[in-house]
Amino acid sequence: MNLTFSDLLPLLPLLLVTATVVVLMLVIAIKRSHFITCSVTVLGLLVAAIAAMVLLPGANQQVTPLLIVDQYSLFFTLVTCVAALFISVMSYPYLLQLDDHAEEFYLLLALATIGAIVMVSSNHFISAILGIETLSMSLYGMIAYPIHSKNAAKYPLEASVKYLVLSAVSSGALLFGMALIYAQTGSLEFSGLAEVSAAGTGSLSGVNESFYVVALMLLSAGMAFKLSLAPFHIWTPDVYEGAPLPATAFLATIGKAAMFVLLLRYFVAADALSYESVVSVFSLIAVLSILAGNLLALLQNSVKRILAYSSIAHMGYLLIALIATNFIDGTISVEAITFYLLAYVIMSLGAFGVVSVVSSSAKESDAVEDYTGLFWSNPWLAVIFTGMLLSLAGIPLTVGFIGKFYLLAAGVESGLWVLLAVLVAGSGIGLYYYLRIVYRMLMPAAESTGLRHRGSESAGSFGILLLLLFLLLLLGIYPAPVMSLIQSISIFI
Repeated sequence: MNLTFSDLLPLLPLLLVTATVVVLMLVIAIKRSHFITCSVTVLGLLVAAIAAMVLLPGANQQVTPLLIVDQYSLFFTLVTCVAALFISVMSYPYLLQLDDHAEEFYLLLALATIGAIVMVSSNHFISAILGIETLSMSLYGMIAYPIHSKNAAKYPLEASVKYLVLSAVSSGALLFGMALIYAQTGSLEFSGLAEVSAAGTGSLSGVNESFYVVALMLLSAGMAFKLSLAPFHIWTPDVYEGAPLPATAFLATIGKAAMFVLLLRYFVAADALSYESVVSVFSLIAVLSILAGNLLALLQNSVKRILAYSSIAHMGYLLIALIATNFIDGTISVEAITFYLLAYVIMSLGAFGVVSVVSSSAKESDAVEDYTGLFWSNPWLAVIFTGMLLSLAGIPLTVGFIGKFYLLAAGVESGLWVLLAVLVAGSGIGLYYYLRIVYRMLMPAAESTGLRHRGSESAGSFGILLLLLFLLLLLGIYPAPVMSLIQSISIFI
């Protein structure tokens, strides 16, 4: 088919990020400069975010059979670009002490952002797997980036290899599931699969329901790995701990948000939850993720591992709203998922951002004990960290509370009482390990902990953290405008 300018215009954010990658390669080839490379990345992502914001109203266009550019995809394109911009700014002071070239890290970050944008715009298995692999391939490099550094505090190579091997298994499951679906239906489009679910085995010759359910299970297993849902979560704490903080932040926020949007699009378009067996499996995964994530976090002494297990629990919370899409009419469950993903990105970026400010590629301050007395040595940083942790726990007046309230509303309307009981119990358990870090920060330090932010090079990171704290409180106190926007875009799912 021939693409016209009107076809390419909705793809402008994606094209701008792609152009940023090309410019970054040229800049690195001409003259290596950490500051210039970071600046080009930030500028490119900012322009792409502005383009997505401008195109958002009224967008709803299928661009080739592979991509759908509607208000929902553009909303998450905007979130992805802004989050990647924030991570780029926070990466600059972190990588300053790296005894190796830092420029290629921003190139990998921009490439991973391209994969995430493709994922949130996919309504076809081909574009979905292209987006997933573009994101994953870039993350392999980001996770292993400090491998040549003599001062690497953790084990980036081990983390990258674990992620590579298990991600390959995940991709194999995804591809096998896609092959089964194509063999049974002759289609790789999400929307085409809804006809199969509605017609059943009697109306469409050659379609075997058993094979279709097996394919759904394989796809679910592959996506569950990417979301680190139990029991596919085993890689998460080791990879989070071993990866450099900017890579961990990207994996925990953009990587998971893009994957969940893809999962939501597929399950809604294909009506996958119309099968009782699929609902049962996802209910079990949600319960296991919430309980395992919160209980195992109690045993950790590493902040990154605590946040890793916390992310497992939060993905379990989101599954409750996903399951609710099968029981209620309307878009409240989609709205709940959308708002909670936005809240989760804000909270996780803030938490990892604070850890990044007090760390560097030479030495990461990862132990809970390292934060003893932070409130007295750097009160602003402690206040920001406390706000992020309390929001992750779902304390009122924070965006995390509104997000969990949204999830509860979707669960109540669907009558998912067992899952809601597990959510409440998991949130209660989670409060302990979040407050444990807050308690450490409030304790008087017997001696200097070494948690001192650097000079002017950290000014951008502090500005990002203050902006995230402002968003956390604003959306926790007055979420109406964002809720209204989410209600208007959720009808496109």
